[in-house]
Amino acid sequence: MLEKTFEPQAAEPRLYAQWEESGLFSPRTDDAAEAYSIVIPPPNVTGSLHIGHALNNTLQDILARYHRMKGKAVLWLPGTDHAGIATQMVVERQLAAAGNIGRRDMGRDAFIEKIWEWKAESGGTIVRQLRRLGASCDWSRERFTLDEGLNAAVRKVFVQLHKEGLIYRDKRLVNWDPHFQTAISDLEVEQREVDGAYWHFAYPLADGVTYEHPVAFNEDGKATEFETRDFIVVATTRPETMLGDTGVAVHPDDDRYAGLVGKFVTLPITGRRIPIVADDYADPTKGSGAVKITPAHDFNDFGVGKRAGLPSLNILDAFGRITDVDTPDVPAEYVGQDRFAARKAIVARAEEEGWLREIEKPKHVVPHGDRSGVVIEPWLTDQWYVDAKVLAQPALKAVEQGDTVFEPKSYEKIYFEWLRNIEPWCISRQLWWGHRIPAWYGPNGEIYVAETEEDAREQAMADYDSEVALTQDEDVLDTWFSSALWPFSTMGWPEKTDDLERFYPTSDLVTAADIIFFWVARMMMMGQHFMGEVPFKRVIINGLVRDEKGQKMSKSKGNVIDPLGIIDELGADPLRFTMAILSGTRDIKLSKQRIEGYRNFGTKLWNAARFSQMNEARRVEGFDPATVDQTINRWIRGELTKAERAVSQAIEGGRFDDAAGALYRFVWNVFCDWYLELAKPVFQGADEAAKAETRAMTAWTLDQTLKLLHPVMPFITEELWAELGKEGPARDGLLIGAEWPVLPDAFIDASAEAEIGWLVDLVGEIRGLRAEMNVPPSAKPPLAFVAPDAVTAERIARHRDLILTLGRVSEVGSADAAPTGTVTFVSGGSTVALSLAGIIDLTAERARLEKEIAAFDSDIGHVNKKLGNPNFVSRAAPEVVDEQRAKLAEAEAGKVKLQAALARLASL
Repeated sequence: MLEKTFEPQAAEPRLYAQWEESGLFSPRTDDAAEAYSIVIPPPNVTGSLHIGHALNNTLQDILARYHRMKGKAVLWLPGTDHAGIATQMVVERQLAAAGNIGRRDMGRDAFIEKIWEWKAESGGTIVRQLRRLGASCDWSRERFTLDEGLNAAVRKVFVQLHKEGLIYRDKRLVNWDPHFQTAISDLEVEQREVDGAYWHFAYPLADGVTYEHPVAFNEDGKATEFETRDFIVVATTRPETMLGDTGVAVHPDDDRYAGLVGKFVTLPITGRRIPIVADDYADPTKGSGAVKITPAHDFNDFGVGKRAGLPSLNILDAFGRITDVDTPDVPAEYVGQDRFAARKAIVARAEEEGWLREIEKPKHVVPHGDRSGVVIEPWLTDQWYVDAKVLAQPALKAVEQGDTVFEPKSYEKIYFEWLRNIEPWCISRQLWWGHRIPAWYGPNGEIYVAETEEDAREQAMADYDSEVALTQDEDVLDTWFSSALWPFSTMGWPEKTDDLERFYPTSDLVTAADIIFFWVARMMMMGQHFMGEVPFKRVIINGLVRDEKGQKMSKSKGNVIDPLGIIDELGADPLRFTMAILSGTRDIKLSKQRIEGYRNFGTKLWNAARFSQMNEARRVEGFDPATVDQTINRWIRGELTKAERAVSQAIEGGRFDDAAGALYRFVWNVFCDWYLELAKPVFQGADEAAKAETRAMTAWTLDQTLKLLHPVMPFITEELWAELGKEGPARDGLLIGAEWPVLPDAFIDASAEAEIGWLVDLVGEIRGLRAEMNVPPSAKPPLAFVAPDAVTAERIARHRDLILTLGRVSEVGSADAAPTGTVTFVSGGSTVALSLAGIIDLTAERARLEKEIAAFDSDIGHVNKKLGNPNFVSRAAPEVVDEQRAKLAEAEAGKVKLQAALARLASL
């Protein structure tokens, strides 16, 4: 007999160990088995399991377990990312905390050795945590983006792309982190809203030039008054960058400045003459309409500078300090100052000299490094780049023609938009931990790109008569570079391996929307370029998990849900089921209460299994569900078949919420609430044949239900599979390796469905009416069918006892007309009357309903007032507005229901 409750804390480690020992995580070796493959989005080796990981890996595991049970050779390939900047930061902090010397004093080789030591000791944390979630990855194939095989793949790709002219070295703007002294990707930049300032500076016009500037306008917007100016006003949030200004831009259609285009200003502090140029980037409606241009320190300005032929002058060093390397006209007093100290000094000087005209104090968004927390600088520097525009074309075409599809399809727009406007990809990082760039420099600056230093030396011999000293590039590659090769490098490329032959291209990729361009698009580019095929046939985009109010989870808000804490307390299955059933939206509103609710779902299944055992429902050798005769058994067989269809189609379509919803409805509403209730009289009856058939059918249905539920809730289903297998014929093996049920259409019995459907609807109406009319649970009012037809009369006779028990009524009769004191409803085409006279206090009940209707009216009025306020709708957070709209709909529906009940009272 089953224990009273399922204890996940004890069962889950034991069950996971059994799965691993079984070897079923590895693909079937049967060559005839269809291949299904999926590569895990590699989590950072520094990471711990967060709620986003829980969602993403639950969905992947559902796919892997489902296709495994479908008989396919399933490869779910796991691994971790070396996470260059994150890992380097972790180890540097550890060294500092232990009082050790810094990495620069330690030297590159010694520091990298320390990182490998850290990885050996702590780098497997997230992999162990994924096991706790139930992830059925093939751990024997686990990869790491810095393992030797992937190193070889990275070197080969770099060298080949360089030979093809698709990797090159260039001086361009990058996101520069002055704390780590490295370029970082856009994904590593966090936009933070801060209290800032716009300083308005008056730049004096050179050569005695003046112009008439409008200062007053009529109702039509036409200038009516002018003043003579010998300056032009620009505004900036970063005054220190003016030291690198090389121009001022105005819009070509801005009449105010038409006569100034081609003239010059004298830059304050430096005395530098810089031109006034016309460019569409300048917006006449913002500020003065004139914009200072600093090509070396602003991405938009860089573009203006290119178009206008302006020089790019770098005024910051790698640490964010003022330098005069490009700008000898910068006064010495500023050189070496931190950028923010220089800002204060320049503003003070502008105020003192009179060219500071205004200070605005708005909130504005400033880019910060997500790891360092410091303000990021656009910085002009030499870096390695990939010509992404060339590689993007086949990746675009593949999705356009359906070689790879996105689910939901709407995400293709993000993919297309980025690839059609793609910029060169900066792939070099000024770090030590990562794939070191396979380029060597000769004595005269020649660059030799090769897979090995030996190959580089051979190239150098063509330029020199004798062997010369070569120095390898100090930089490493962006971690996204190695990740872009993940679908094929993890399977052994550049070698021709059996795994590549069998499992590439992969079947599905499950990932988040925020890395469609950072990762998905780049895998598409690299996969097609090096493999000649798309890396995956389908991309399933999962949503973002937020708190129950729709707000982003953050430690500072205290609204983070820790998946490991949930697993410790409630088990992995409730968390997984919650992730699946909520996965159909872009923003998933999650609360602990929701997860607890789905723990109750598991408890419901466990109790159903216990009930079945107590009623001797055990599996029977040779039992054939096609031969059952009892109506309830033919009905549950059909309901199970429909559930199997719904679950299979939903998982195949990547609609995990629909799959979980279908499972919930079948297990809770159909099997537990109705079938087992309908089976009770049979179990307790004297008809031994009916009893034996229903017991066998119950056991068989439970088995099929466990199979259907297993991909979503693997632990409790595996435990029940083992426990229920102790009776009846021996199991063939673990549930994880069982065959997915594929039930024939003939199992759906229309007559049984109609008959039980009639009974279920009738009892549901009775229960709903009792609740609506506030009938005491102990009361058993009489029920009468009004002029029932012959079919209904037969059904009443067959199911009278069930109607009495499930509907909690004292009798079931018939009448030519509805008796006095009854409330009527329609069910199954028949009018049914429930007698409530003398059972409820009509006066008190009418007062209760009117009071509750009035409360709903008050709520509706209050919410309508809020939603009718344009300021509330425009200023409140979208989730708050949505919450109010949902509250209104709920109140309106509740009011309608109570009004119907009040109307029924009038007939009594």
